[in-house]
Amino acid sequence: MSYKKAVAKRNIELILMWPFVLIGKIWGKLFPLKTEHNIFLFFSSADIGGAIKVNADIVECIKDKNPIIFFSKKPKNNEFIHLFEASGARIIDLHRYIDNKWYHFINFIFRGIISSWINRVETPVVFGGECLFFYKMIPHVKKQSKKIELCHLNTWFNYSIGFIDYIDTRVFSTPKIKRDVELQYEKESLPRRYYDKLVFIDNKVILPSFLEIDNDILQVLYVGRGAPQKRVHLIAEVARLFHTEKKLVHFSFVGDVEDIIPKSIQSYCTLYGNIKDENLLNEIYNKSDILLLTSAYEGLPVVVMDMMARGKVVISTAVDGIPDYITHKENGLLITEIKEELIVKQAQELINLILGDQGLKKELGRKSYSFAKAHFSGELFCNSYRELLIN
Repeated sequence: MSYKKAVAKRNIELILMWPFVLIGKIWGKLFPLKTEHNIFLFFSSADIGGAIKVNADIVECIKDKNPIIFFSKKPKNNEFIHLFEASGARIIDLHRYIDNKWYHFINFIFRGIISSWINRVETPVVFGGECLFFYKMIPHVKKQSKKIELCHLNTWFNYSIGFIDYIDTRVFSTPKIKRDVELQYEKESLPRRYYDKLVFIDNKVILPSFLEIDNDILQVLYVGRGAPQKRVHLIAEVARLFHTEKKLVHFSFVGDVEDIIPKSIQSYCTLYGNIKDENLLNEIYNKSDILLLTSAYEGLPVVVMDMMARGKVVISTAVDGIPDYITHKENGLLITEIKEELIVKQAQELINLILGDQGLKKELGRKSYSFAKAHFSGELFCNSYRELLIN
């Protein structure tokens, strides 16, 4: 959608919903928040996922400033909620009220209620981490507020462009996503002031001490959701080929992928399901040799950063932000094929390359670790977000 069409659509919606928003604003004044906050954080849910983990990391960085968190979407598993609760921040889950199409007018009313709460603060900070409700609400927040958006994927851009006049800073978690929005602005012939709002901040991971692992059987790991764009069925096919050839390679899967991988292939792989235990997840990461991803599109999965921080070899399709971090045969390996059957073949070839050259595996692992140390430190991450949200 073009900028002009998106703005026109937004303005029509604002006019139509205004009576409900006004009711909400009156309600919010009559029933103000009983706790005081300057930073208001809007997230979709606490489901397992890389973007959700980044949201939790941001909360951890600013927990001393007493932020308040609003969740807006019905969760699928809510298994990262403990990460948000650990910060001690107040959490308000709105999904029971605003995530139902049968009484969507309640959503409009809550935009008024919450904007009223925010507008009582002298200089509020409003932050949205890929949350639809954030965009819907910010037109009702006073101009003196600081409004900040975090983007992990370019799939939001056709919608969010209608709200860029309300956003003070747009943060991108990979250079590729930032470049994508710059191209969008160029296509729309937008003035320079919009470009000046764009900021790139790397995500963070824990950086353990470097430890080389020598496995008798090469351990290949997939970590992620069973979403269609992850194309887990391709990794299952790679596992089948290695099993057929009776090579010393074992495949493990972390995530909700049981329904994607055929039962016959599950019999010789390890499926952990979703894992909430950080210690168990770290143990799985540490004993692995390779992270294999065959996604159709990605931002930069946090698991890529986690595995680089442990000196593991990342083999991934060269999509979106991945090549900004993985350089082929320097600190990882890239799958460049497009067709699915050729992706499987190339993934097999690259695993065989590692299988036959332990020296290459160790060299890629060391360079992967060095890259992670230089880019993914928690101190750099927290300093960047504190400067945005607090200063």
